[in-house]
Amino acid sequence: MNPASNEESKYPPWIKTFLFALQISFVLTLLVVWVTSKSLQESKSLWVLFFYSFPSEFLIATVPHEPALLYFGKFYHPLTVALVAIPSTLFTEMLNYSAFKYITDLRIFTKLRGKKAVQKMVQFFKKAPFLTLWVAGITPIPFYPLRFLVVLARYPLLKYISAVFLSRFPRFIILAYVGYKIQISDYLLIALFVVLIAIANISILRSLRTPKRKGTPNAA
Repeated sequence: MNPASNEESKYPPWIKTFLFALQISFVLTLLVVWVTSKSLQESKSLWVLFFYSFPSEFLIATVPHEPALLYFGKFYHPLTVALVAIPSTLFTEMLNYSAFKYITDLRIFTKLRGKKAVQKMVQFFKKAPFLTLWVAGITPIPFYPLRFLVVLARYPLLKYISAVFLSRFPRFIILAYVGYKIQISDYLLIALFVVLIAIANISILRSLRTPKRKGTPNAA
C-alpha cells in the first residue's frame, strides 16, 4: 500500500475539506484581484507573473498562461521569466494533485473510477506516464485531463512534479523568447488571451456533454 495514502488517511474528513476549500479560495481570490485590477493587468512586476501562475494552472485553468509569458518576455530575459514562472507553477501542480485527490476520494466518484472507459485511460497512461506528462507539458496539448489521470493512476507526486518541471521550464523559456524577439503588441496579446479562453471553454463543454445513444427513445 502507498505510504502517502496511509498518511492522508490519518486526517479526519473535515480537515481535508477545509484544506480543499482553502486552496479553492486562495486561487479564486487571486483570480478576482487580477481580473478587477487594471493596474495589475498592465503591470510589469515579476510578482504579478509569479502569482498569475496559480489561476492559470489550477485544476481546469480559468485564464491562459501563454499570453502572460509572451508579455513579460518583452521586458525581461527569457530565462528570468521562466525562473519566476516555474516555482509557482510547480506549487500550483502540488495543489492540483491534492485537490484532485480530494475530489476522486469522494463517494460520488466511486462509480466513475470503476467505469471501463476510465480504467482503460488509466492503463494507457500507465504505459508511459512520464513521457506522456512531458509531451503534454511542453506542447499545446490540453494538460488538465492528465492532472486527473495522475491521481487515478496513483502516480507519485515527486515524479509528477519532475515531469512538469522538465516540460514546462523549457516551454516557458521558448514562449518568453518569442515575446522577447517578436515584441507582440498588447492588443494582439489581448486577442490571443480571449481566443485561448474561448477554445478552452469550448473543449471543456464538449468533454462534459453526454452524447445521446443511438436508438434510445426520447423521454415522454
